[in-house]
This record gives sequence, structure tokens and C-alpha cells, in this order.
Amino acid sequence: MHMQAPREAEILELWERGLARHPIDRALLLCAWARPDLPSSQLPDLSLGAINRALLRLRETCFGSRISAYVDCEHCGERMEITLDTGQLLKDVNEKDTPAEFEISNHRFRVPCSRDLATIALERDIKEASVKLLEQCCLSHPDNTDLEFSSVVAEAETIMANLDPEANINLALTCEDCGESWLADFNIGALLWDEIDARARSLLAEVHSLARAYGWTESEILALSPQRRATYLGMVGI
Repeated sequence: MHMQAPREAEILELWERGLARHPIDRALLLCAWARPDLPSSQLPDLSLGAINRALLRLRETCFGSRISAYVDCEHCGERMEITLDTGQLLKDVNEKDTPAEFEISNHRFRVPCSRDLATIALERDIKEASVKLLEQCCLSHPDNTDLEFSSVVAEAETIMANLDPEANINLALTCEDCGESWLADFNIGALLWDEIDARARSLLAEVHSLARAYGWTESEILALSPQRRATYLGMVGI
């Protein structure tokens, strides 16, 4: 499916709408742009992997396939620059949107979606959050069959990771300074929002400078090509 990049005015609109939202809701807001084929009411029920795939493709459309980021070593604190490619991250992905289902001890489960994450968003205890998430994802409780969810969390997490691998994108990193190796979580929703936030604020700064210099409206300034806008900004010393 071909994805159209948001125009500059649309980037500002997305930024304004997402400013006060929770990160989960921001990801769904951006996913709505990336997946116009789906009604917004269906987005919270998509698998987390489907959300991440949509955001990776939106990032590629908006800012290119190359991602440069920084991460601090967990052992020595040394700041490392890493380079990623959305094409590699999207290689051989599972394109299924609907959360896959699986069974443990005659209990039926599905992999998590955004609605499930929202139910544990305020939970600070990781173990308790894992149990609550598994309870949320349980589809059926057979009669006369008890299951202690805490006892099967690890097994369920392994199955979920295999069924929806793009739900949690982990990067294998090694610090060049101290040699420490670890897995780092890559949050495409947070990264893409930070880039949109930076782009929106840059656009607003350009609008502010040209509006003060020439008295133009925001829509008139955004209608200029980036090249012409940069030339005018140079003329007013920006």
C-alpha cells in the first residue's frame, strides 16, 4: 500500500493533536495517518506489531529509511550512536493485523493490542503488569479449569514474542568502550513522535520569522516551497 507523506500543514495538525496525548494514543494517532484503509475505531484492536510496522513505514515516508539515534551504555554510561534502516527492520515481517491466538492449559489467549497496554499504563510493578496483561488477553476460561496466570507469564511472553515479533523491537548492542553487550528496546512510536515534534517546532519558527518580517499568514508561508522559504529566511538573516 502506497503511503503519502503528510504535508507541512498536516504535520503541524498531527503535532497539535498529539501534544497532550498519552504515548499509546499518540502512536494510534500516527497509525491512523499511516493506515487510512482502516476506520479509527479498529486501530486499538490491531496487534502491536501491526502498529509498529505502520509507524516504521510512516517514518520511512516522512524522514527516509535511515535512522540515526543515540543510546547510553547500561554499564559505563558511554553515549553510542547507532544507525538503523527501516527496510531491514521491516524485512520478512508478519503482515497480519489481527492479534494471533494461542492456548495454554486449555485457556485461549491472544497477543496484546493497544487497548491492553492502556489497561496497565499506570501499573508500576512489572510482574503485576505482566499478570494483568495476560489476564486481559485471556479469551476463554474452560469450566472446572483453574489457571494461576503468574505461573504461565514467562511461557506466554515467549509465545507472544514468536507470534508478533514486531510488537517489541530489540536491538543487540555492544559498547565499543567497555565491551558490554545488552538488548535495548527500540520504541518507534516515541522516536517518530520526537521527530515530528522537532519538525513541527522548526516549521513554527520559520512561520514566526517570516510573519514578523513580511506580515504573511501561516498558510501563505507554508504554501511556499522549502527552497523559496529558505531563501526568504536568508534574506531576513535567519
